[in-house]
Amino acid sequence: MLTDLDQRVLAHINLYAVLGALPSLVTLVPEASALLSGVKRPTSVTVRVPGVEPGTYLFSRDGVSPADAATGRRVTLAFTSPEHFNRMVAGKAQPIPLAGPGGLGFLTKVFAPLADVLGRYLQPAGDDLVDPEFRDTSTILTLHVAAAAIAQVANQDRQGMFSAALIPDGQIALEVGDQIDLRLAASGHVLTFAGTAATGPARAALRFADLTVAGDVLSGRASALSSICDGTLGMRGYIPMLDNVSRILDRVGHYLGE
Repeated sequence: MLTDLDQRVLAHINLYAVLGALPSLVTLVPEASALLSGVKRPTSVTVRVPGVEPGTYLFSRDGVSPADAATGRRVTLAFTSPEHFNRMVAGKAQPIPLAGPGGLGFLTKVFAPLADVLGRYLQPAGDDLVDPEFRDTSTILTLHVAAAAIAQVANQDRQGMFSAALIPDGQIALEVGDQIDLRLAASGHVLTFAGTAATGPARAALRFADLTVAGDVLSGRASALSSICDGTLGMRGYIPMLDNVSRILDRVGHYLGE
């Protein structure tokens, strides 16, 4: 059924959207960037999950970035199935690490603590949200995850691919006030999210009035429809693009709510 969630799709989201927020995390959160001081030399971590394109992230004292290939000290996290990987991301399972002693030390002293910090910002406790700075950072990271997850669902999920097939080529902007402009690019009904600074005009845009509105909508505390009605969530450009992106975003909510 189309309402069923595919564990392989969820693994794509966890690998490329959730872990894909690590570069932004170390940029935005001093506690996270401080953990990179424990990186003795550049280390690449490759995640291998059956049925999922392997993903690699390069860690150095300067930051975290996705990589096309493993370089420097190499660490592999292997999993027996998409379900195994998804349980690891949920904190309910352990990976199969393939690494030397230095790589194992990196996993316990750098990678695992970074994952814990990321989890705290993506699934904040009520007390954390009292702090305005924490709340804003949590919302920014959640927005990055949501944008990256839209691309994964559009390209991997059966229902998402149906909606993506109706999206023409062009850029779709996710804007927050005048501060944030994240871009999804549609080409040949395939969506990509680079996570870099926006370039060129967007063909369509969803615009949140501020981070509070974005946080409320993404967390489900406010509906997108009510926000559109009160003017705190605006749309412009080619509306059919936004209609189908919104459908995919709704599907993303089902996956991330698991």
